[in-house]
Amino acid sequence: MGIFAIGVVAWGVPLVAIAALAPDSVFRDTGLFFSGAAVVTFGGAYAVLGYIAQRAVYTYHWLLPGEMVRGLAMAETTPGPLIQVVQFVGFMAAYRNPGSLDPWVAAVLAACLVTWVTYVPCFLWIFLGGPHVEALRNNERLAGALAAISAAVVGVIANLALFFALHTLFGDVDDGRHYGPVRLDVPEWSSISPRALVGTALAAWLLFRRNWSVLSTLGVSAFIGGGIHLVANL
Repeated sequence: MGIFAIGVVAWGVPLVAIAALAPDSVFRDTGLFFSGAAVVTFGGAYAVLGYIAQRAVYTYHWLLPGEMVRGLAMAETTPGPLIQVVQFVGFMAAYRNPGSLDPWVAAVLAACLVTWVTYVPCFLWIFLGGPHVEALRNNERLAGALAAISAAVVGVIANLALFFALHTLFGDVDDGRHYGPVRLDVPEWSSISPRALVGTALAAWLLFRRNWSVLSTLGVSAFIGGGIHLVANL
């Protein structure tokens, strides 16, 4: 109970204080959103990022789809991509909606807040569940549930990959086309980016035909992409 109480206080006090002091601010919205994401999502960083991308872009309109793609690209240059993306989304949300604060001050505060409320619950679950992991290892019902969840996580990650691929390869994507209960992102085929298409093809060739490692492929892709950008802007 002690660990649970400490975790809840460390997690809840900043949220309650923000809700009381700034009830209609971006700080409240980002704090509540990322707290919820920390509670209801699991399956690794890329499973969480699918949920964050959809809500941040389509529900709260904190970022444009292309900006979300660039945020992930930035995060992939460092260890711990989830931390970087969380900070990036919080930073951009508050920078554009600073209220009475200076935009840079608001952005830094929001980046710190969302990092805190995202990771405190994660550590709380670890400390609470860690002592019981070995006892649950041979639980067949739990193993079956986790197998089903693993399949769902694969689908979530595939959805995230499709989202980023569409908004990287195409300059214009209709992200609000509904077919009954299903919403689909439909690209405008004439807006395809030849540079992005060439880069994608090269990365796929290096990975699947040359059997390069992911890190080597990322390095070459970054180098070539930077070169193309410099040449295009001469």
